[in-house]
Amino acid sequence: VKKLGIVAVSNALPQDIMCLAADRMLIFASCDNILHAFARNKEVVHTYEGHKARIHLLQPFGDHVISVDVDNVLIVWNIQSEEEYLQMDFDKATFAVSALLHPSTYLNKILLGSEQGSLQLWNIRSNKLLYSFPGWGLAVTALEQAPAVDVVAVGLVSGHIIVHNIKFDETLMKFQQDWGPITAISFRTDGHPVMAAGSPIGHIALWDLEEKKLICQMQDAHSTAIAGMSFVPGEPLLITNGADNALRVWIFDGPGGTAHVLRSRMGHSAPPTKIRYHGQNGEQILSAGQDGTLQCFSTVHEKFNKSLGRGSINKKKSKKKGLKLDTMALPPITAFASEVAHQSDWDGIVACHQGYITCTTWNYQKTSMGAHKLRPEEFSKHKPIDIYATAVDITSCGNFAVIGMSTGQVDVYNMQSGIHRGRYGKEKAHEGAIRGVAVDGLNQLTITAGSEGLIKFWKFKTKDLVYSTELSSSPSGILLHRDSGILGIAFDDFTISVLDIETRKIVRTFSGHHGRINDMTFSPDGRWLITSSMDCAIKTWDLPSGCLIDCFLVDSAAVSLTMSPTGDFLASAHVDDLGIYLWSNRSLYSLVSLRPLPADYEPALMMLPSTCPVQDVDMSGDEELCDVMIDYVSPEQLGEQLVTLSLLPESRWKNLLSLDIIKKRNKPKEPPKVPKSAPFFIPTVPGLIPRYVPPEEENDSQSKVVNLGVLAQKSDFYVHLEEALSTNEYTAPLDLLKRLGSSNIEIELRGLAPEGGGSMEVMLSFLRMIGMMLNKKYNFELGQAYLALFLKLHLKILSSEPNLLEELSKLSVQLEETWMHLRSLFNQSLCVLTYMKSALL
Repeated sequence: VKKLGIVAVSNALPQDIMCLAADRMLIFASCDNILHAFARNKEVVHTYEGHKARIHLLQPFGDHVISVDVDNVLIVWNIQSEEEYLQMDFDKATFAVSALLHPSTYLNKILLGSEQGSLQLWNIRSNKLLYSFPGWGLAVTALEQAPAVDVVAVGLVSGHIIVHNIKFDETLMKFQQDWGPITAISFRTDGHPVMAAGSPIGHIALWDLEEKKLICQMQDAHSTAIAGMSFVPGEPLLITNGADNALRVWIFDGPGGTAHVLRSRMGHSAPPTKIRYHGQNGEQILSAGQDGTLQCFSTVHEKFNKSLGRGSINKKKSKKKGLKLDTMALPPITAFASEVAHQSDWDGIVACHQGYITCTTWNYQKTSMGAHKLRPEEFSKHKPIDIYATAVDITSCGNFAVIGMSTGQVDVYNMQSGIHRGRYGKEKAHEGAIRGVAVDGLNQLTITAGSEGLIKFWKFKTKDLVYSTELSSSPSGILLHRDSGILGIAFDDFTISVLDIETRKIVRTFSGHHGRINDMTFSPDGRWLITSSMDCAIKTWDLPSGCLIDCFLVDSAAVSLTMSPTGDFLASAHVDDLGIYLWSNRSLYSLVSLRPLPADYEPALMMLPSTCPVQDVDMSGDEELCDVMIDYVSPEQLGEQLVTLSLLPESRWKNLLSLDIIKKRNKPKEPPKVPKSAPFFIPTVPGLIPRYVPPEEENDSQSKVVNLGVLAQKSDFYVHLEEALSTNEYTAPLDLLKRLGSSNIEIELRGLAPEGGGSMEVMLSFLRMIGMMLNKKYNFELGQAYLALFLKLHLKILSSEPNLLEELSKLSVQLEETWMHLRSLFNQSLCVLTYMKSALL
């Protein structure tokens, strides 16, 4: 009550909740003929099954809970064991239970009110009827315990409230309301003897119990019947709610005991018809509903929600004359456009109403209807019945509104002054009704779509026709993504086309919906177009690839969609649904495969998002799909014709030819110092892959004679090359080379020549290894680098040995062929690129 924020949200029950009651531990909720008990405001801990008909009254009662169904069966349940403690059947003709109350301090007793007017007091422990009150001949609609013991307020269908002493069966006082049956009663407990009573038309009456008179009336506290009301114990606060989807807290601090709204939370009282994100931060959603109101919902917290109120033909007049809302109220909004630029200076929202010629402006900052009524001058005196506004758009600078009519005319108005600034076409822009208008981001072009199947491009300022294109069928709506200049067009034959406003050509056509397309929205980057239609499907089309990448079904068709400018949420409003639903964009926080869906894809029915997750949703299928993508291992070579590079970093092969310069540059300035004591770390062999030095065997007599056998020791690489001469398998020596650093590679290649302890056979073997690399076309850049270094080191020996020269000439041919092949591919790619650039210009 302090902030009217949500404290907790329970898990969902399978059907609508019809009845609600709570004791200090549990919350009881009935749907149809089953009663559920929630613990910790979250999960169902008890289920009570036994009623044959819908439960309509609930009363927690100590360790028991009492429920009454519409067939007039009363069951007392034991809360913990879920068993029936007692069942009582009443005859509908003589006593149809309509109200239920436990009078305070009356042990084990409950008071029942009936549609026949009589009341009965029962002891439910002994199952005895203690007393029957004759009543007042009118059905009892509400029973409420007064702050005084033995005193009960009884609300009747006639609008009478009887304050009755049930101990002596005598009436203390009687009040009457003129607004129909009493729907709820509540007493103040903060020292003021005041009783409040609710009515079916949304008024509340406050009665002084000492003076026995009416204090004041709270008219139109809700726009529908008061469903429930309750004074906060010991405080001057009254909480009320009704079917208009509003919860209000009233504070009694005015003169003469009057109240005003302290806090409220409200949504639409009739389903929203159009929703659009407002501004660029993705935090506000403007929503127009069938109840005629325009509201703003925050995606951050409900305390930021605003209601911009209800459209009225003449606000001053309706306030002055105190007329009923209906005579002055405007019909529901069918389309609107909003812009944040200049919204603090003048109105930033323009809306057109169902079957109504005048468009209204709204002010987001003042949260109210705006100053101007926009309609053509020729209709200022009389309003035609059959002409109405069908489409609106507002320019990105917030200065102009463009309005399309059912007659085919399109007008421009100034948002600041409301002055008419011109019309497109001589008389009208199109022969048919206007189905959509859009202005580009720089106020250069206005695009209009008519029901006769034409889309026209106009100069925004001069109102001249630039271009007209004929569509395959009649458009039902258009949507422009201003940043990228692409226009989505929905058709009456359930297809969608995407038109590029630069080239004025249709670049994509999508079909797949089986019902009228209700709404479209672009993702902020303009890559996706998301559409909803009457076939209950919501589809995401990927524009670059022209494929359907996501599709799901919902219970009731989405009438409006809007994607957040930050790309995190998709909001949807549905047929006969009061809420706005948010869907999160999974591609923002997990890896999503944007593969086109197969032609025979069966979309799954998604539950509408609720405020808590459904526990048993099996998401495993989607995750498996993601894993397949993550674990993809690239093969060694994609194809034999392709040249494949190794995955080694550049430092391993790029500097092989310039090692001399690097060594010169890295020469130490002073000789290295000998460590004083034993090293803390175990010394390792220098190299890229660390290996520990084997411990040296201590030998007292150090020989000064150099052992030539140690110097001539053959390296692993050398050994493998020797073996490869006979086996012709060159992968082992190549793998060894790949693991070495650039200076180690140089040492290994130097050691292949006879003066370095090598032999001609090993050099031949090395050249054959390079040949194998060029043949298989893999590790391409390594082959080139190793060969270059080899030629640089051993050019003299190579030129004097005929065997090696023969091998080199073979290599030369191979190199030439591979390079020619690569060069032709490069040229082809460059040619295509140049053509694409110049062709588009």
